[in-house]
Amino acid sequence: QVQLVESGGGLVQAGGSLRLSCAASGRAFSTYIMGWFRQAPGKEREFVAAISWGGGGTLYAESVKGRFTISRDNAKNTVYLQMNSLKPEDTAVYYCAARRGGLTRSGPEYDYWGQGTQVTVSS
Repeated sequence: QVQLVESGGGLVQAGGSLRLSCAASGRAFSTYIMGWFRQAPGKEREFVAAISWGGGGTLYAESVKGRFTISRDNAKNTVYLQMNSLKPEDTAVYYCAARRGGLTRSGPEYDYWGQGTQVTVSS
């Protein structure tokens, strides 16, 4: 079992930056693939980024590539999402998720989810 708690969301102007954190409790954090997803009002949840156990492998959605960076610190049981050059269309609730197995963009393949943190980007 893994419990996930996101933090770091807030209100930011377009062009600004935020760093989201996701703290995990439970055993063997370093054996989990970690992902970030987001859901905007009236839209389906979408994949944002994912990172492998050791951090050497990453996946990004095309819409955030070059602007967002996912990283992890296994000693702190924490995964991060650095978001730069934010746009109003990045406004959403951001969720972190965990799974065992390989990197994937598919939400249903993640087993554990946090409660989400709101990110609002004003124009």
